Order: sequence, then C-alpha cells, then structure tokens
Amino acid sequence: MAKPIAVIGVPAEGIGALSPRALSLVRAASTVAGGRRHLSALQGQLSPDAQVIPITTDLKAALNHIGEARERGPVAVVASGDPGFFGIGRLLAERFGAGSLEVHPSASSIATAFGRLGVPWDDAVVASAHGRPLRRALERVVQAEKAAVLTSPDNPPEKVGAYLRTNGAQFDMVAVVSNLGQPDEAVEVGPSLEWLANGSFPRLSVVVLVSERFGRARPVRSWPPEAEDRPREFGRHENDFEHRKGMITKAEVRAVILGRLALAPDSLLWDVGAGSGSVGIEAALLVPGVEVVAVERNEVGAARIAGNARKFGVKLRIAKGEAPEVFEDLPTPDRAVVGGGGLPVLEAVMKRLAPGGRVVATFSSLERATTAADWLGNIMQVSVSRGVRLPDGAFRLASLDPVFICWGP
Repeated sequence: MAKPIAVIGVPAEGIGALSPRALSLVRAASTVAGGRRHLSALQGQLSPDAQVIPITTDLKAALNHIGEARERGPVAVVASGDPGFFGIGRLLAERFGAGSLEVHPSASSIATAFGRLGVPWDDAVVASAHGRPLRRALERVVQAEKAAVLTSPDNPPEKVGAYLRTNGAQFDMVAVVSNLGQPDEAVEVGPSLEWLANGSFPRLSVVVLVSERFGRARPVRSWPPEAEDRPREFGRHENDFEHRKGMITKAEVRAVILGRLALAPDSLLWDVGAGSGSVGIEAALLVPGVEVVAVERNEVGAARIAGNARKFGVKLRIAKGEAPEVFEDLPTPDRAVVGGGGLPVLEAVMKRLAPGGRVVATFSSLERATTAADWLGNIMQVSVSRGVRLPDGAFRLASLDPVFICWGP
C-alpha cells in the first residue's frame, strides 16, 4: 500500500525554517515535487538517488508523475506557505483523496502579508486571482471592508486595482506585499486604488485592502457574515430612498421582485431603469456577494442612485446611458430586473442573459405584460392596499396602482 504523500508548506523564511519533522520527510522521500525555486533550495538536502518532479503550469502532468512515483516509494510535495489555502493541497486531495495526504502547513502568504503590515485579518475576505475570471475572483472583495487578493501573471496587482476602481470599491489603505521571504521582499503601501491601478508591481504578490468607512470591523465566523449591522429586510419603505415624485418601485412590489430573482451570492444583477436604485441596493443588502449594475439613462438619476447607495453602505456599478445600447459594455448578467424601457429592452436583456439566468420585469399595462409573460412564462398582478389612519383613529384602506410582474425561466 502506498504511503501518504507528505505535503510540506515552506515558510516565507525559506527551507531553513522548516520543522525537523517536515525536513525529515523531505530527506526520506524517494521523489520530491515542487516549484523550481524550492527544488533549487533543497539541493544537498535530498536523498542522493531521489527523483525530482518540477511543478510547472502543466499541473496535470505533475499530478500524473506524482501518482506514478507513489508506487515506487515515499513522495514529498513542497509548496509555499499553507498548501491547503489556495494551494496545491486542494488538487492533491481531489486527485488522491484527503486521507492520502500528510500535510505540514506553514503560515500562508496571506497571513504573512498581514503580519508584515501589523494588521489583524480574522475579518478579511480572501480571494485568489489564479486561474479564474477577475470578476469571479473579486466579486466579494468589491463590497468588503478588509480583503486580500493573491495575484497572478494574468491578473497582476495593477489589474486588480483597475477592476476594483471601475466597479466602485473604496479602500483607505492599499498595500502590495511581494517576494515574501526573499532578499528583495517588498512592502509597498499606497493611499488608493488609483495608486494601485497606475503602479507596476511583481505579478505574484499579495494585495491587502483596508477600509475604515464602516468603522471598526468585527471578526466574522463565516462568509457571508452571520452577524451584520444591516437587517435582512425585504421591501424597505419608499421614504428610505431619495426618489423623484413617487417614481420608485413600491416596497411591497420590490419584496416580490427580490423573491422572484432567487439571488445567490455569486449573482451578477442588472437593474435596468434603476430609477432610485432601490431594487439593486436591497439585493446587495440581502445577499452579500451579489454584484449589481444599475442602468440609468441620465446624470440626475445616476447621482440619485449613487447617493442612495452611499446611504446604505452598498457598492454598485452605475452604467449611464440608453438601453439597450449601453448593454454592449456590460458584463453578462445571470439575474436582471427590467423596470423601464418596455418590451424592446426586455428582449435585449433576454438575449444577453447567461444560460440558466432569470429575468423579472414589471409593467403597468396588461397588454405589454401578457406579451412579456409569453416570453418568460410567468405573470402575476400585485395589488396593494395600505392602511391609512382616519381622524377618529380608525383605519381606511388606500389602494396603490396595481403592477404586473413577469418572470422566467
């Protein structure tokens, strides 16, 4: 029976800082796999007849070689920091099973970077820009109070900064920690995402981002946070939002829209004809991690949305322009709300929607609503009567205008 694969995390201080147990496993291995830097540092430490397997971008080939080597004798895999934290530990566990690994982690590059800055990080959102679209990697970072990003050759620090700046993120301290444990280790601290986006940094770095705008952050036990200052409320009253002469989705209708959207933490939501931004803002408050693009055609409306977003501490992207032309420059949504523009805009949204996505559209006209229902498959009418106090203290019911809501698939 093959012995467990020893997975050794090398601290930032280098091979010399390995524990005696970890170093003994490396010396006893008949095969040692790792990056070229670690293999070079291990020269003189390995068994004279030990085989070495460089781990390069061809991870599949490296895993195949490791699997073959297990049949011949003990194998050690050497990686930076904590191999189970955005590292090769996940790939090894998926390929060989967690029970086949004996992991000896060191401090991760994230922990080391925060340590260099003297900043606690139990309340930080951590993301990796390795091997994934930048939007997916940074979707939670955009709304975070504190975050760290592992950058990559395809997504270097300046590209991370440009994306976060474009999508409305705001941080009061930005740092790039590079070449940890090496003679050229660098800790560069700047004041803004503008500094990060316009800089030039080593491609493999840790970007640390800290914001003080919500006050002192509290540690959280999980993501999304289980305890938040913001209440999980459907349908905040219209008076909670700045709006133009009653031109706002009524609270009860908004609650139904949010329910029909079936939002997930990784959703990208278009709020088309956003008006006050109330739907998109509530979506972001309800489901941390949702990325919201509010589409509004004029400057006044866009400023109103931005003001409401600031009031609630929500980050969203505002796309200013006429629909559907403005859609050309927007990322593909998997959720969309269409509150303006009529059937032509709805049709354009449906063409851009990701497979398996969902659209919710509202109408005051039954004729247009039934056409939309033919396209989407579902329709309802929401009729609301609110209690209004009479002079003698009793209530009467005051009706709001009925709204047709269509959704699908």
